[in-house]
Amino acid sequence: MGIVILAILVVLLILWAVSTQRRLTVMDENINNAMAQIGVQLSSRFDALTALLDLTKGYAAHESQTLIETIKSRRSVITATSTPDDVLKQEGVIAEALGRISMVAEKYPELKANENYMKCMNAVDSYEKMVRTSRLIYNDSVTKLNREIRMFPASLVAGVFGFRQRDYLEAVEEKADMPSMK
Repeated sequence: MGIVILAILVVLLILWAVSTQRRLTVMDENINNAMAQIGVQLSSRFDALTALLDLTKGYAAHESQTLIETIKSRRSVITATSTPDDVLKQEGVIAEALGRISMVAEKYPELKANENYMKCMNAVDSYEKMVRTSRLIYNDSVTKLNREIRMFPASLVAGVFGFRQRDYLEAVEEKADMPSMK
């Protein structure tokens, strides 16, 4: 009788550990998915930014070419395995480029009035909103995983299976100082 009870307890413990591991895996994959979505939107934002730079060529060719080369050399792809620091670096490249485009647009009011320029700026803004939403989803997913990992007894399973707390995506301070692009 005692062996049967012990066997039942062992089976229940194993089932609980498997269930907890599966739940942690789902949370971890949600974070990876959210990071990948950020990468997709940043890539689309870079594409819109490149189109915007092409428009500035006619007004400030040297400045535009230098900026395009700088962006291409500093651009990297954000994937599910990227870190929040990788995202912040890419957002810094975008912020710098937008600031320089804004300076060109201020020198050439006819550029700001150009319909294609306005469409590209709207696309850049649209992708920025999508990135913000994806950042919120990412941070929410990180909160759920981190909370689960820190709580006993799930912390035991997390340690055994190598789950670790993830870092949050912090706000970019430079964004507050970014010039208005409209």
